[in-house]
Amino acid sequence: MAKRSAGLLIYRLHDGGYEVLLVHPGGPYWAKKDIGAWSIPKGLVDEDEDELDAARREAREELGVDVEGSFHHLGEYKQPGGKIVAAWAVEADIDLKATASNRFQMEWPPRSGVMVEFPEVDRAEWFTLADAERKILKGQHPLLVDFRRRRSQSPLEAYAS
Repeated sequence: MAKRSAGLLIYRLHDGGYEVLLVHPGGPYWAKKDIGAWSIPKGLVDEDEDELDAARREAREELGVDVEGSFHHLGEYKQPGGKIVAAWAVEADIDLKATASNRFQMEWPPRSGVMVEFPEVDRAEWFTLADAERKILKGQHPLLVDFRRRRSQSPLEAYAS
């Protein structure tokens, strides 16, 4: 069975258009990567955990804030590695100055025996939809397409499917 992750596509209306909040992974492997490296706040779903609860927990761990609002299921998206990501859209205006990620340890440099601590997310930023489509991981691009499609529908149609 494929591993499952859950995440939130957090959005806001800004200057007459939509912006989405994406996070950049911390640690040395991602330090110099930008285009195609960003993600929605997401993570693995624990056994017997509700997927929306997991998405909210992961956002709290990666941003350091509770995300509140009306959550709308966007869909499930198979990633290139086989993992399935369940995603919800939620409107929330997160103050990026108030965010702080949890941390992890890893041996760095490899085979050095030295354990170094890194943030799971080294930064979060608001992007227009056009910029987000360039920045987001390839496997998560379809959720932006679905979000854009639903935003162009009437409110009653948007999350009916």
